[in-house]
Amino acid sequence: MPYEPVRVGCIGMGWWSDVLADAIKRSGTLKIVACYTRSEQKRRAFASKYTCKPAPSYEALLEDRTIEAIINTTPNNVHAETTQAAARAGKHVFLDKPIANTVGDARALTQACRDAGVVLALGYQRRKESHFRWVRRQIEAGVFGKVVNAEANISRDRLGQIDLTSWRYTAEGMPGGVMLQIGIHYTDVLEYLIGPIKAVSGRLAQLVLPGDNPDVASLVLEHENGALSTLNASYASASEYYAMNIYGKEASAYYDLHQGLRFLKRGTERSTPVTCEKNDPIAEELEEFAAAVRGDGQPEMDGERSTASLAVLLAGIKSAREGRRVEVAEILA
Repeated sequence: MPYEPVRVGCIGMGWWSDVLADAIKRSGTLKIVACYTRSEQKRRAFASKYTCKPAPSYEALLEDRTIEAIINTTPNNVHAETTQAAARAGKHVFLDKPIANTVGDARALTQACRDAGVVLALGYQRRKESHFRWVRRQIEAGVFGKVVNAEANISRDRLGQIDLTSWRYTAEGMPGGVMLQIGIHYTDVLEYLIGPIKAVSGRLAQLVLPGDNPDVASLVLEHENGALSTLNASYASASEYYAMNIYGKEASAYYDLHQGLRFLKRGTERSTPVTCEKNDPIAEELEEFAAAVRGDGQPEMDGERSTASLAVLLAGIKSAREGRRVEVAEILA
């Protein structure tokens, strides 16, 4: 039988909070009942837009016993503080990626949720996109044979669009710049498709955007199964673009934002289009969270997996800064 919608409070009123709130409305498995951010203007605007109560403080929101869970889109450097407070109050937490800026904070908030017996889910919606799900099914079925290599690109145009007062565009708020902010989406997909990453070689550059953070990043990723993959991430491109090619001994798949998914088997000369019905990955991850809160299943990306995902990016940042290959185990030590 259908679940009662999970009653949630939203904290952190940035642009992504509205993206998640819109997905909540599409899903219907959660209901926004309250919100809080330090800016009274922002929280009143959000409350009006989503017909919920603006809480006078985060403490007041957590004290509200009708609220079952928190949708947390606060800055990375307060993820540990805000999530631990939610856990102590017995609230489940949906937290946007990355889990934190440091492995120490990631582990602390994960442990707090475990100790409190509350669900912790992380927002990694890209892995849920229908084309990547299709590729994963083919890999699991053995269609690709041994997967040996992949290349990915995730790029956006941020020239003239960034707010240098926002934590998202500062070295303190988002270490590694574009690498941590959007590159993490595709390092996650590469791990999802190929397997865990054991070492990273990275390079960073600041070429177009103002401020103190890299706007271009490149990574070479060594997977535990021996495969190699590459990732390029950019905020300095002419347009938005996403692409990923997966190469196996028996088959390959090619995806990009404009042409969709194509597939090529050994012995054929041309790739053929693959029709994947467009899905709603953000709504799906929220529905998965709601189901877990109701005791049905577990989040695909929990605290432990998201800490490992963060470590890959931190290895890339350390590699770029020190000019050497860095093993992920070094970051997790």
